[in-house]
Amino acid sequence: MGMPVDEVLLQRADAIQGPVLHLLGGPYVVIGSRRIEIPEGSKRVLVFIALNGGRVERKHVAGMLWPLGDDNRAAGNLRSALWRLRGAGIDLIDTDKCALMLRRDLVVDVSVIVDWARRMIAGRVLPGDLHAPASWVDALDLLPGWYDEWVLFERERLRQRLLYAVEALSRRLVEAGRCGEAVDAAMTAVGVEPLRESAQQALIEAHLGAGNLVDARRIYHAYRNLVRRELGVEPGAALARLVLAPPEGPDRDRQGSRPPVKVRPMPLRAVEPVRA
Repeated sequence: MGMPVDEVLLQRADAIQGPVLHLLGGPYVVIGSRRIEIPEGSKRVLVFIALNGGRVERKHVAGMLWPLGDDNRAAGNLRSALWRLRGAGIDLIDTDKCALMLRRDLVVDVSVIVDWARRMIAGRVLPGDLHAPASWVDALDLLPGWYDEWVLFERERLRQRLLYAVEALSRRLVEAGRCGEAVDAAMTAVGVEPLRESAQQALIEAHLGAGNLVDARRIYHAYRNLVRRELGVEPGAALARLVLAPPEGPDRDRQGSRPPVKVRPMPLRAVEPVRA
């Protein structure tokens, strides 16, 4: 999706030099400080290329966006859409006989978030990555009101990727000793998908990282009641072990476990020799 993205692009889009394609809250284009609206008949072409890696075969674009009618008509519709883009001053697509490509200097807001999510999931975080992009929640509902099958597929893929990334973010924050922020991140994921067990697990782990066993158990029991009521199932065994297994070490007594029973050794008696 356009040029490579690094942590610098996690800043505000208006601080980026070069054109920016906004799919969140759009689509629209920003060049410098100027916002340019995309012609209605050309939006789907620009968005389709952006969501499909930045380079797509012309026939594939035409066939997906204009499936009714013959190939010649679809190709004509594609040419018209490209012409309208250029007429609106949006010269963001390079073309050749076979393919359509986004300009290399174009930044796509969704790719900024996707790149952050990939790094977070893979554990290859950059400075500043422990602050999630502010627009990640908006990205969960990519292009609302668009019901094309290819949009629905990309919307769900982005949604899953971001939820995994925020769960990973919560765990990274626990490792950094920032448990309050970890709880906040995990709670956001839980709020999006209350039945998602991996999100509940991230939240429980964040509470345990802060030493709040009572809160962790409260979250677990609330989740258990929820899945029993909604799905008729029990939480996974791994989740239960996090909060229900007896703690180990010197904190055992303080956290409510029964103290170990001390066994007093039996006194030894002298044994008389056996007489023949």
